[in-house]
Parts: sequence; C-alpha cells; structure tokens
Amino acid sequence: MPQAEEVITKMERLAEKERVPSNVTELLEEAKTILEKEDKDMKIRVNSASSILDRVSNDPNIRQHTRTEIWNLASQVESLND
Repeated sequence: MPQAEEVITKMERLAEKERVPSNVTELLEEAKTILEKEDKDMKIRVNSASSILDRVSNDPNIRQHTRTEIWNLASQVESLND
C-alpha cells in the first residue's frame, strides 16, 4: 500500500510533464493540496482527491498514456483508505 507522500510525489511529477495540458496540471495540483491537508480526515481527503482525478481522467484533451497514469494514481489514492 502506497504512502500519501509517495502518491503526492507522483502527482507532482505528472503535473510537471510538458505534455500534460495546463488544466490537468491545475487539477493535479488541487488533488495534491487536498491530500496534504492534515487537518481533515484521510477518508475525506481521499474521496475529494479521487473525485478530482476522475474528472481529469475524463478530459478528452489528454493522451491515452497520460490517462493511464492518472488511472494508476487514482487507484493508489483510493488505496490510502485501506
């Protein structure tokens, strides 16, 4: 099971890639910020970040490879609840 820090680092790396559209980068940053907020329960943070990643994965302007990376991230975020 991945740690929150690992998932956050992966989000940062994906957001920094040049081929990722700017709106996707902004949403990845938003999901990362939510996961970093320790004043809220982890389940709430995970659900919020998962919702954002779901929206990102449905963006028609991203490449299939990027979409797959986002799905992998979403899976890792959801596993933080375990």
